[in-house]
Amino acid sequence: MHKRVPTWLLPVIWLLPVIWLLPVAAADSGRDASGEGAPMTVLFYGNSLTAGFGVDPDEAFPQLVQMKIDGLGWPYKVINGGVGGETTAGGLSRIDWVLQNRPDVFILELGGNDGLRGVDPSVTRRNLRAIIRRVRERYPATKIILAGMQAPPNMGQRFVTEFREIYPELAQSERVSLIPFILEGVGGIPELNQPDGIHPTAEGHAIMAELVWKALEPVLKGLLP
Repeated sequence: MHKRVPTWLLPVIWLLPVIWLLPVAAADSGRDASGEGAPMTVLFYGNSLTAGFGVDPDEAFPQLVQMKIDGLGWPYKVINGGVGGETTAGGLSRIDWVLQNRPDVFILELGGNDGLRGVDPSVTRRNLRAIIRRVRERYPATKIILAGMQAPPNMGQRFVTEFREIYPELAQSERVSLIPFILEGVGGIPELNQPDGIHPTAEGHAIMAELVWKALEPVLKGLLP
């Protein structure tokens, strides 16, 4: 009996790039030369999952994280830097522009589209490493969280294994926090995904927000004065 390949793993390369940088006013970070006078910045940097394709802006998991932060009264502002269809190569090419937001915490959610397109895992690893190091070069104190992804099984066992190993290896070698699989409990579950079978529904984003929060909350707490 053949196993069915989850529809959420189908290619998304036809998606039109849509940049969401919320709030727009945060592009200048709102701080004075000393870095004071505004909330600290949490930047989510990813593809259509981060952008919240197909759901209302308030339902995307980065905004749900902002709601959790606000509920605690913590001084953080979330910026959504997601672009639909983004690859690690694309993410690397625009990283300098996005870093104008001066993030205090940087959540990196890229690689899924690389896996869908069959990009050599060594290339994906190299691009992700370059993004992480560029963030560190610009802002050494920034806390980085890497969100893991998995490749579709029809790419072959060797590819799937090599791709899956990218994220824990980078987390260890680059000393960043890791979310092992950003779609844990959501990917491949029809009722938690939109009709395209690829992008999570609002309910799916709520689950993703909880998963992200488990990794993010202690980081944010540790940065509080």
